[in-house]
Amino acid sequence: MGRRALPQPLLDRPATSPGSAVTWLEAALLGLVQGVFMFVPVSSTAHLVLTQQWLIDRGSRLPPTDAPELILFDLVVHVGTMVSVAVVLRRSLAALLRGAWRELRTRLAGEGVAGGRYLRLVALGLLCALVTGVLGWPVSQIGGAVFTAPILIAVNLVITGGILWWTDAAGPGRRGLDQITPAVAVAIGVAQAAALLPGLSRSGLTIAMALLLGLRRRWAAEFSFFVAIPTIVGGSVAQAALVAAEGQPLVVDGAAFAIGFVVAAVVGAVALAGVLALLYRARFRVFSIYVWLLAAAVASGLLVIV
Repeated sequence: MGRRALPQPLLDRPATSPGSAVTWLEAALLGLVQGVFMFVPVSSTAHLVLTQQWLIDRGSRLPPTDAPELILFDLVVHVGTMVSVAVVLRRSLAALLRGAWRELRTRLAGEGVAGGRYLRLVALGLLCALVTGVLGWPVSQIGGAVFTAPILIAVNLVITGGILWWTDAAGPGRRGLDQITPAVAVAIGVAQAAALLPGLSRSGLTIAMALLLGLRRRWAAEFSFFVAIPTIVGGSVAQAALVAAEGQPLVVDGAAFAIGFVVAAVVGAVALAGVLALLYRARFRVFSIYVWLLAAAVASGLLVIV
C-alpha cells in the first residue's frame, strides 16, 4: 500500500472528540473486521493490522499499530467477540456454568460429586488459558519481529491454509468432552499461543489441534471457542494494566471503544454461526483458498503489513 494522504478523508471527519485518534467510523470498521475474522479461521490479527494500515495510508490519525492504546482497542473488540461466543453457544455455556456451580455447591457442602464433570471441564479450560498466558509473552515478542518481515507472514498464512485444508479430511473423532485430558488442554493452549504469530489463525489452530487429538467436530469447536473466553479476559486485563501503568492520557475516547465493542459482538455472532455450520459439514477448504491468495498478495507486496 502506498502512503498517499487524501485531502480531508471521509474517515477523518466524524471524529469522536478533538483529541481522539480513532473516529467512530474507524471504530465501527475495525469492530466489523474483528467480528468477521475472529471466527472465520483466516487470522484476525493480520486482517486488523492490514485494515489499520489501510486507514493510516489514507490520512487516518490512528496511532502506530504497536501503540498501547491501539493494542488495548484491539483487545476491547476481542472482548466484543467473546460476547458473540456467549450468545451463539449460550445453551452449552449455560449448561456448563450451571453444572459447575451445582457441583461446586455440593462439594462445599461436603457431599462430594461423583466425577465432577463440569468442574473438571472448567478447570481444563482454565489450564488451557494458563498455558497460553505463560507462552503468550515470548511468542508475542517474536510476533513483533514477524510483522517486519512480510515473507514470514505469508509463510504463516500458507501454513494456516494447509491446516484448514487438512481439517476437512480429518476423521470424525471419538473423544467427547469426558475424554478431554490435561494433556489435550495443554496442547490446545500451546496452539492458541502459537496463533499470536501474525498470519496464524487462533480458531483454525485450536480446532485443528483438537481434531488431531481425536475430539469430535462439535466438541473441538465448542472447546476452542470456550477457552477463548478466559484467554481474552486475561489478555485484556493485562493490557489494560500496562496502559494504566504508562500514566499517559488515552488518545482513544470511550465512545470509540464502545462502538468497536458493539459492532464486533453483533458481527461476530453472525460469523460464528456460519463458521460452525461450515465446520460441522467439513467445508473449511474455502478458507484455505482465501488465505493462500492473501499470502500471495502479501509476499508480492500488493498488500503491506507494517
